[in-house]
Amino acid sequence: MNLKNFIRSIPDYPKKGILFRDITTLIKDEKAFAETINQIVERSKKYNFTKIAAIESRGFVFASAVSYILKKPFVMLRKKNKLPADVHSVDFELEYGTATIEVHKDSLDKNDSVLIIDDLIATGGTAEAAAKLVEISESKVAAFIFVINLFDLSGSDNLIKNNYKVENLIDFPGH
Repeated sequence: MNLKNFIRSIPDYPKKGILFRDITTLIKDEKAFAETINQIVERSKKYNFTKIAAIESRGFVFASAVSYILKKPFVMLRKKNKLPADVHSVDFELEYGTATIEVHKDSLDKNDSVLIIDDLIATGGTAEAAAKLVEISESKVAAFIFVINLFDLSGSDNLIKNNYKVENLIDFPGH
């Protein structure tokens, strides 16, 4: 199954010049969604990890299913002020603004190895912030798995240059 066929492209969203890759068309098709989860599970077998983390909010869709299948704890990396207990926070740049993500301080333990899953990587700012949250928590990043890689925006390449392991299911240009 070619998962690319299930991704809708929307020009000039959320702002002019951005070509948005929409996963809602993939997740509404039960066979394409199942294939995506199966591919993530298969690729995850290369890595040794104790927990799965995902970046709000589309990453939750994929990571929660993978967490259930693999019977691994699921950690949510959320936007600022969405978590009620004590948090670690990291500010970062997006391709169209700035943001903050947080994790509960008690979500990750010293020496956890974390698989980070998200729907898409563009410039890599969000992924790098996720890695910082894991590392601030005295855990390590086992690998990243992204459904979509916008290869010409170099986010995956930058993570690899920083010695992170990266898996991408689908490659698209970002423009």
